[in-house]
Amino acid sequence: MIIGVGIDLMDVARIKEQVLIDNDLKATLFTPTEIEHCEAKKWQAQHYAARYAAKEAFFKALGVGLRQGMVFNEIEILANEMGKPEIVVSGTVKEMAEKLEIKNMQVSISHLKDYACAIVILEA
Repeated sequence: MIIGVGIDLMDVARIKEQVLIDNDLKATLFTPTEIEHCEAKKWQAQHYAARYAAKEAFFKALGVGLRQGMVFNEIEILANEMGKPEIVVSGTVKEMAEKLEIKNMQVSISHLKDYACAIVILEA
């Protein structure tokens, strides 16, 4: 059963202006593994923007937004061995997912020069 669906579109320039120059903000929004992944890419801002869009889409699918102590870096967007993006949650986000009995989290991300987008589907 689908618990929620979320979608988000992100302006790559916004991430480039804010996240790439502010390491404190970067650490607030992304995990060390995500930062390492994005920093290794030629088009860093696109990869950061796609992950940020996925986190926004996750909160939309969850249906509660940034409440009850949940924060962005408790959602991690990782690539599996085949390159497929996957969601890993921790902290209060994980607690909320368990409370809602979410068993499956699907994410798809895409990015171009100027925009990144993501869709998340949460299932019980």
